[in-house]
Amino acid sequence: MRHNKKFNHLSRKSAHRDAMLANMTISLILHKRIKTTLAKAKALRVYAEPIINRAKNDTMNNRRVVFSYLQSKEAVKELFQEVAQKIAERPGGYTRILKLGNRLGDNAKVCIIELVDYNEALLKTAGAAKAKTRRSRRKAAPAAAPAAEAPAAEAPAAE
Repeated sequence: MRHNKKFNHLSRKSAHRDAMLANMTISLILHKRIKTTLAKAKALRVYAEPIINRAKNDTMNNRRVVFSYLQSKEAVKELFQEVAQKIAERPGGYTRILKLGNRLGDNAKVCIIELVDYNEALLKTAGAAKAKTRRSRRKAAPAAAPAAEAPAAEAPAAE
């Protein structure tokens, strides 16, 4: 019976699945964004987020536990030095999945999974959109008022 065994096996044996998810986590940490299928991205999120959460507390035990999962000194170093600083205040949700559509060859759903605080383009777009909206609202009301006041101010000066 399959009671309480609800996760995607990804058509792989457990050793192959663990190795694949560890390699994908290493790539995600080093490159901050990877392109993969939606099923793998969802499985990767479940695998990677507890590992990333351990990086908040930089102790020798946490480094050893993370290294036991990843087996990459470069990834562990990057995770505990650079990534941990960006996610220090975030309570969870360290990854974002952006769907891209279907792949041409096999029609698989493809997506990008990325670390949330590293998407500069999205952060700039969000910041620019908010600033642009505020500027347009402020310019509309005050721009009409100074134009009306300017002739009134010039008229007494001309007399």
